[in-house]
Amino acid sequence: MVEKRIQPLARDAMAYVLAGGRGSRLKELTDRRAKPAVYFGGKARIIDFALSNALNSGIRRIGVATQYKAHSLIRHLQRGWNFLRPERNESFDILPASQRVSETQWYEGTADAVYQNIDIIEPYGPEYMVILAGDHVYKMDYEWMLQQHVDSGADVTVGCLEVPRMEAVGFGVMHVNDKDQIIDFVEKPADPPGIPGNPGFALASMGIYVFHTKFLIDCLRRDAADPNSSRDFGKDIIPDIVKNGKAIAHRFTQSCVRSDFEREAYWRDVGTVDAYWQANIDLTAVVPELDIYDKSWPIWTYAEITPPAKFVHDDEDRRGSAVSSVVAGDCIISGATLSNSLLFTGVRANSYSKLEGAVVLPSVKVGRRAQLKNVVIDHGVTIPEGLVVGEDPELDGKRFRRTENGICLITQTMIDKLDI
Repeated sequence: MVEKRIQPLARDAMAYVLAGGRGSRLKELTDRRAKPAVYFGGKARIIDFALSNALNSGIRRIGVATQYKAHSLIRHLQRGWNFLRPERNESFDILPASQRVSETQWYEGTADAVYQNIDIIEPYGPEYMVILAGDHVYKMDYEWMLQQHVDSGADVTVGCLEVPRMEAVGFGVMHVNDKDQIIDFVEKPADPPGIPGNPGFALASMGIYVFHTKFLIDCLRRDAADPNSSRDFGKDIIPDIVKNGKAIAHRFTQSCVRSDFEREAYWRDVGTVDAYWQANIDLTAVVPELDIYDKSWPIWTYAEITPPAKFVHDDEDRRGSAVSSVVAGDCIISGATLSNSLLFTGVRANSYSKLEGAVVLPSVKVGRRAQLKNVVIDHGVTIPEGLVVGEDPELDGKRFRRTENGICLITQTMIDKLDI
């Protein structure tokens, strides 16, 4: 690994977060919000990880492109990310698809979402652009990637995960030589190319790209003039550079941020209900794979002013208690029992109820004697008294969104349809 420069390159960079995705595989969790705005980890939203990585890396100019169902995302960004100040040469721009280029044209792809805002980017004068996906959970110092980009003389540097070769079939895969120069880019290949010297693994794209700004803008303008382009980084911009320029792969293990408690490089696409449930429940482990308690690399978010969590009642069958669980502020566990569960802000769990393997989003009310196992409960849901979920798979499947792994997603609309 190269030694860090005294003058960080991040000071001359702008982070541009692509946060317009539909996130349809999260089913009803994205009925009213974009995937980057989905709650994660008890306090944060998914987008906070990419934004926190940028801020902690030293990047002080940030843009976020939004599109689908953007209201809750924009509201979160306004509340939680309004501390960057122009008088300190900082900026934070929320960039909805606003038909600025054409009255009939929304963002047509990831590249177009940057192209349409060139006139906003250029006046800031960033030397480098760090293009980020806004819907993954990970900790990464982008300064290392910027340094590799400059040192290698690359036209583009692509962030990559090392994954078992046959697990890479769902990704864009980088075929590299022994110097990590990308010689081919293959989208979701049936037979992914292995890494030189480590053929059992492949390099999968993380959707993270570093460019010199002037080079990127030239690419985007050429792409916008091509009637056959799909206006996408992964489908158009990157393959063209691989073919006609110099593209370098940056391995996540070189820049991932790990505390003393994290053994492996942690990256998750929480894009399905099962993956979302698992990543949240993983945080309840004694030593979780992702350390959100690392003060040297904080996950910044909207810091609500809330009272502390409270546990009340101490009768034999009515004891407010939690084991191997994460409980956010303003929760009241009133004679309920929690195990291996994660509760967001403002949850009320009432007497004799039992939650096991539950991911409970903010402002949920759990009625007395409810028995909930392996569930994700959406924001603001009121669970009726005595409801049982997690014991009868057939009944659960009729009432709620039940995954192949047996996780039940519960929304208020589903509750309102119950005949109980």
